[in-house]
Amino acid sequence: MSNITRRQILKLIAAGAAGVTLNPALAAAPTGMLRKPIPSSGERIPVIGMGTWKTFNVGDDRELRLARTRVLEEFFRHGGGMVDCSPMYGSSGEVMGFALEQLGTTEPLFSAEKVWTDDGSETRAEVAELESTWDVAPFDLMQIHNLVAWQEHLETLQEMKQQGSVRYIGITTSHGRRHDEFERVMANEDIDFVQLTYSITSRQAERRLLPLARERGIAVIANMPYDRGPLIKGLKAREQLPDWAGQEFDCSTWADFLLKFIVSHPSVTCAIPATSRVDHMNENMQAGAGDMPGLELRERMARHIESL
Repeated sequence: MSNITRRQILKLIAAGAAGVTLNPALAAAPTGMLRKPIPSSGERIPVIGMGTWKTFNVGDDRELRLARTRVLEEFFRHGGGMVDCSPMYGSSGEVMGFALEQLGTTEPLFSAEKVWTDDGSETRAEVAELESTWDVAPFDLMQIHNLVAWQEHLETLQEMKQQGSVRYIGITTSHGRRHDEFERVMANEDIDFVQLTYSITSRQAERRLLPLARERGIAVIANMPYDRGPLIKGLKAREQLPDWAGQEFDCSTWADFLLKFIVSHPSVTCAIPATSRVDHMNENMQAGAGDMPGLELRERMARHIESL
């Protein structure tokens, strides 16, 4: 887990100043959350993480920042671990730093950030700036965002990993872009994680990338599990959950249905849905517990969505 910094000392002061009541049992909250191993180490992490794209980009508005703090608290209360961010996400990193300071702990956190600059010589400087923004060091995972200047960044990140300046390293892509180059990096470079788009309606990664990750022993983070939001919003508004879902596995919400489809894939380590609402965070985290669908049931789930 990430090192605890000065927040360990400021815990009670920070929580009181923010008007946020940290659940006393947060760090030890009972959870049935499934955990999967990171292939390169065997360390297990919760299968439901949290994205911050758009949802945490709220600038300096204190009320909105406190609202996001409550979302993060709910995430931790349910046993959440991975929080993923990027310099590309506006103020999201600063808001994460604020939220962690209010909660006064980084103990449950598996911190995942990205380098995102065309200047391949700026890797260490950008990581240092992100550490200052979050007040977290070292980051658990440092990724190269959308393969920007990946050769230079990867060489430096591999050195930093050997020095203990980051724990794991990886690459990311989104929207199915640059899969050929992404595949070449996976096949030839020493990395711990890949992050890619994968959902019940976006399954391109099943063809080559997910099998390759399994073959190479690379952990997989699935981004955009709700296709940016319209998928689950549309299902909630127009469709009833099929009766057979609750009978065949632990499924009572569309979040269960969509997220369990993703994290039940044997190559997927973690999914990172993003939300700005505590009730939606609760649904997301519940999806990481209970029975998971097997191969035949997953195909039935996919056919059902295709039929709607």
